[in-house]
Amino acid sequence: MGLLLAAAGSMAFSGKAIIVKLAYRHGVDAVTLLMLRMVFALPFFLLMAWWAGRGKARLTPGDWLGVVGLGFCGYYLSSFLDFWGLEFITASLERLILYLNPTLVLLLGWLLFKKRITQRQGVAMAISYSGVLLVFGHELGLAGPHAAWGALLVFLSAVTYAVYLTYSGQLVQRLGALRLAGLATSVACFFCIVQFAFLQPMTAVQVPEAVLWLSFLNATVCTVLPVLLVMMAIERIGPGLTAQTGMIGPMSTLMMGVWILGEPFNMWIIAGTVLVLGGVFWVTRPEGRKP
Repeated sequence: MGLLLAAAGSMAFSGKAIIVKLAYRHGVDAVTLLMLRMVFALPFFLLMAWWAGRGKARLTPGDWLGVVGLGFCGYYLSSFLDFWGLEFITASLERLILYLNPTLVLLLGWLLFKKRITQRQGVAMAISYSGVLLVFGHELGLAGPHAAWGALLVFLSAVTYAVYLTYSGQLVQRLGALRLAGLATSVACFFCIVQFAFLQPMTAVQVPEAVLWLSFLNATVCTVLPVLLVMMAIERIGPGLTAQTGMIGPMSTLMMGVWILGEPFNMWIIAGTVLVLGGVFWVTRPEGRKP
């Protein structure tokens, strides 16, 4: 059951890029699309934060400062850069870039906290990045400079989320993972709504009905539901095996991109995907015991 929950959560997360690409076909922009997703998700996030916080101590001013900072960086800024980047690149390349997250956490640990990167981890990271560069080079030849800009935006999205993961450790221990996720995502919803109010006229909310349904699906099936599924999977099989099961995510995005969006499927994409998954699998494996 734990493996099934982890696999379902990973596939649900991966569907986000497909839904965003479908919504862009109706002429909506990233700011409006992200706002709609967060408006639909906000009640669920508030309920999640309340449920996880029952009977727990109130947050201190320092806790609130951390929640706001992490919500801004890890959910608002990361989501906005991701949505914006998807305007220019395929869903398959987007998922491969985001899947580099464990390597970025390692690099941030080395830069900020002087944590050592082993030779095995270094080789694994090189393999992962070579896979992304392979797919990126192929897409650059097809889409031109727009692909470079989109890939940069999605990579920055991965970096900001890695910053969230790097700095969230102490707050997770104090508040719990589910409570922190509910509070931080609620903060991100506020930032997304404010961003829309500043950048877009109110008439921008008049979008095609299909965009509303896609945004609701994105908020529920591809945002709230996978958070709960992954948390339940962690309770049953632990974070390590849950993370390894998450490798099904890029593959499901690739298949849905080909089937639903008509994205290309060739040896370049297959080879790049294998390199990324292999490198991340290697970099996240625990070090073997020395004899």
